[in-house]
Amino acid sequence: MPEPQEPERAMAATGMGGAMDLAASEATSLEKAPVGPDGGGPDGSGPTAPARSLWSDAWRDLRRNPIFIVSGLIILFLVVISLWPSLIASRNPLDCDLANAQKGSAPGHPFGFNEQGCDVYTRVVYGTRVSVTVGVCATLGVAVIGSVLGGLAGFFGGAWDAVLSRITDIFFAIPVVLGGLVLLSVVTSSTVWPVVGFMVLLGWPQISRIARGSVITAKQNDYVQAARALGASNSRMLLRHITPNAVAPVIVVATIALGTYIALEATLSYLGVGLKPPTVSWGIDISAASQYIRNAPHMLLWPAGALAITVLAFIMLGDAVRDALDPKLR
Repeated sequence: MPEPQEPERAMAATGMGGAMDLAASEATSLEKAPVGPDGGGPDGSGPTAPARSLWSDAWRDLRRNPIFIVSGLIILFLVVISLWPSLIASRNPLDCDLANAQKGSAPGHPFGFNEQGCDVYTRVVYGTRVSVTVGVCATLGVAVIGSVLGGLAGFFGGAWDAVLSRITDIFFAIPVVLGGLVLLSVVTSSTVWPVVGFMVLLGWPQISRIARGSVITAKQNDYVQAARALGASNSRMLLRHITPNAVAPVIVVATIALGTYIALEATLSYLGVGLKPPTVSWGIDISAASQYIRNAPHMLLWPAGALAITVLAFIMLGDAVRDALDPKLR
C-alpha cells in the first residue's frame, strides 16, 4: 500500500519579514483572495485600509451639516453679487432724484428710496461689495500676521515669546471702537484700505494668541520630537509637521471673525469715521436713515437686514467649521 504523500507546500511572506509554510491549496486561495478598492479586504475593513485625515473627516461632516450648507449658499450668493452687482441691479447707486425722496416701494423700486431719492435696493446690492471686501481683506491680513508672529513665538519661546506677549497685551488694552474713533478720524481717504489697516492693526493679537497656544501644543507631540531627533531643521518641522496640525483653530477663529469685521466696518461708518461718501456702504446708509426711522422705516430696514444676514451667515459658517474640526465634539 503506497504511503500518502504530503500536499505540496509553498512559502508565504509574513508581515514581519519572515515566512510560513502553506499548503499549495491554501497558497492558491490566498493568491486569489479578493482585494478591496482601498487595498484591504473586500469590505474595506482590512488592516491595510488607509485612515482618514482630520481634514477629510471634517469635509465629510461639513457636507452633512445643514448649517454649513445654508450659510455656504448665502455666502456664495453674497460673493457673486459683490463681484457682479449688475446681475441683479441694473441702476447706478449714485443716481438720485429728490422728487422721490423717502418714498416707499414702487414698480421697479421694491425697497423704495432714501432721503436723497436714491434707489435703496440698488444701494443695498452695491453695498455688499464693500462689506465683503473689508471682511475678507481684514481677515486675511489678521490671519497671516497673527499666525506668523504667534507661531514663531510658540515654537522658539524664550525672549521672543516674552516680548510678543507683552506687545499683545498692549494691543488688547486698546478699545476697538474708541481706537477707531481716534485713528480713523484723521483719515480723509474714502477707500476701504484705511479701515482694513485699522482692523488688522488691532485684530492680529487675538489670532496670535490662538496660533501660539496651538503651536505649543503641537510641538510637544511625539512625531515632532521624533523629527527633531532625526535631525530635521526648524523650518521643516514648522512647515511639514507643526503647521498642518496647528492651523485648524486659526481657521475657525478667522472664519467667525470675518463676520465681526463686517459688523465693525458698519459700526465705524455709522459713527462717521469709517467709510465716507460717495462710497456705498450699509453703515453709511444706516447712519443716514436713523433720523428718518419714524417717517421712512424702509430706509433703515433693508440695509440693516442685509448686514444682519451677512454677519449671521459668516458666524454660522464659523460654528460649523469649529464643530467639524474639533475632535472633542465627534
